[in-house]
Amino acid sequence: MSAEQSRPPLPPFDGETAAQKVRAAEDAWNTRDPHKVSLAYTEDSSWRNRDLFITGRAAIVDFLIVKWGHELEYRLIKELWAHEGNRLAVRFAYEWQDAAGDWFRSHGNENWEFAENGLMRVRMASINDQAIGEDDRLFRWPQGPRPADHPGLSELGL
Repeated sequence: MSAEQSRPPLPPFDGETAAQKVRAAEDAWNTRDPHKVSLAYTEDSSWRNRDLFITGRAAIVDFLIVKWGHELEYRLIKELWAHEGNRLAVRFAYEWQDAAGDWFRSHGNENWEFAENGLMRVRMASINDQAIGEDDRLFRWPQGPRPADHPGLSELGL
């Protein structure tokens, strides 16, 4: 299997490899690079994101372009909730600003299922948005992946 065909760590996941997979996903999403992010998913990956149903890498790229065109100053933290075999349950929060300058924190849960090569084939996300003031922001690192010493969701009380 070539590096392009696999995305370690591979299932079945244990606690350590599951946490590695979650952090790798968080780091990739914090790049806000739709093409890079899409490579972690199978060509026919199936998503439910809020009220949208998305199938395939090209649709994932299109979705992410629109998402990050609307959700400015996006910063995300993910945390492993549970794991079994090739499935992970993840909770997350991200902060973003809209074009009017208003801030939001979006909270959610995702269920992930992986193919044997470590690419995600199913992603189901439930997300709720909370309006916050600029003073209520907790995710203030420079744009890009969260620094290793920045607290996670549990440490932040989220």
